[in-house]
Amino acid sequence: MIRLEFSIELNYEIDQPGCDFIFSIHAAQTRHQAVVGESLAISQNLAPNLYTDPVTHSRYLRLKAFAGPLLVRYEATVDLDHHTAPSGQLAEVPVADLPGSVLPYVYPSRYCQSDRLHKLAVKEFGHLWHGYSRVQAIRDWVMNRVTFRSNSSTGNTSAVDTLVEEVGVCRDFAHLMIALCRAVNIPARFATGIDYGADPALGPTDFHAYVEVYLGERWYIFDPSGVAIPMGFVRIGTGRDAADSAFATIFGGVRSAAPLMHIEAIPNAQGALLVPQHVSYALSTDGL
Repeated sequence: MIRLEFSIELNYEIDQPGCDFIFSIHAAQTRHQAVVGESLAISQNLAPNLYTDPVTHSRYLRLKAFAGPLLVRYEATVDLDHHTAPSGQLAEVPVADLPGSVLPYVYPSRYCQSDRLHKLAVKEFGHLWHGYSRVQAIRDWVMNRVTFRSNSSTGNTSAVDTLVEEVGVCRDFAHLMIALCRAVNIPARFATGIDYGADPALGPTDFHAYVEVYLGERWYIFDPSGVAIPMGFVRIGTGRDAADSAFATIFGGVRSAAPLMHIEAIPNAQGALLVPQHVSYALSTDGL
């Protein structure tokens, strides 16, 4: 079992009173991702309103803040006890057999226009075996076609834009992979989190976007950007795309600074220090 300890600090300057925030910064709690300790500090005297989505396990913090500075700091210790499976044994689930909660993830969405990529996806991946290896082929295709470059996209960049520009950040890689999966009827969803093991050359620790794909009746982790270690992902939120999974949604006049984040591996409850590493088998923190 891997134990990770992390912190997220967000700083804002609020220009008008009564500004509303919806944060998604709390670690999700599932059967395979356990929050063993956490704390929340808010610089203003505010009553936090917490809500947990019963299906995705995403946790939302709502605040109505006063004018002036606002600091929100969240710290957590999380145990990752991944469900693992031999990748060669994971098949796709026919659409007719998908659970109702999975159906939204086969449709096009704002940033993942799978309907526009259907012909491309069928040409490139339609002939492949319908299972984990086809999803891995889509992941590899995206990683090999798109170049990771910081600040190369905007909040409006879609999967089609990334396909054309062939450059992006982690959310753009995720959107393109999701759109291609859905284009061949594979349910895929957008996941946000914080990751242990990202390439230091990319800069300070930041939020990370990756992909979860529904195979063999469970959501499995894929990282099309290739810049981090999937075993070290702490899931925060999931959704159809980035529109559902922003770490902060703000209603009002606000100036913000870059998030300050830190993550490290620490000894687990048995006193063993286990560090995330790349593996060949399939990983899931889904809560089945």
